[in-house]
Amino acid sequence: MSENVGFAGQISPEQVSQVHEKGFKSIINNRPDMEGGPDQPTSAQIEEAARNAGLDYVYQPVVAGQITELDVRAFANHYNELPKPLLMFCRTGNRSNNLYQLAKQMDLLDD
Repeated sequence: MSENVGFAGQISPEQVSQVHEKGFKSIINNRPDMEGGPDQPTSAQIEEAARNAGLDYVYQPVVAGQITELDVRAFANHYNELPKPLLMFCRTGNRSNNLYQLAKQMDLLDD
C-alpha cells in the first residue's frame, strides 16, 4: 500500500460512497463478473455507483493465479492515467495487490 493506492476485497455499489468519503478518486475492479456467483455485484452496477459519486472507474478482470505480463502492462497504463489515490479490489484484495507489486517490480509505475 502506498499513498496512491489501496486494496480491498469485493465492494458493493452501496459502499462506493464510503470509498469516495475516504478520499479515493478512482476504482479499479480486478474481479471477473460472476466469479462469486449471482450474489456478486456486477461491474456495471459498481461502475454506475462510482460515476454517480464522481469517481473514475476501470474494469480490468484478472484470473487468480493467471496474471499475465499483458495484464500487468494494462494495469500500469490505467494506474499511470487515473486520478489518485485509487482503490483496487478483487475477492480478497490479494490479486489486486499482486498486480500492483508486479507492475512495481517491472518499473512500470510513474510514482
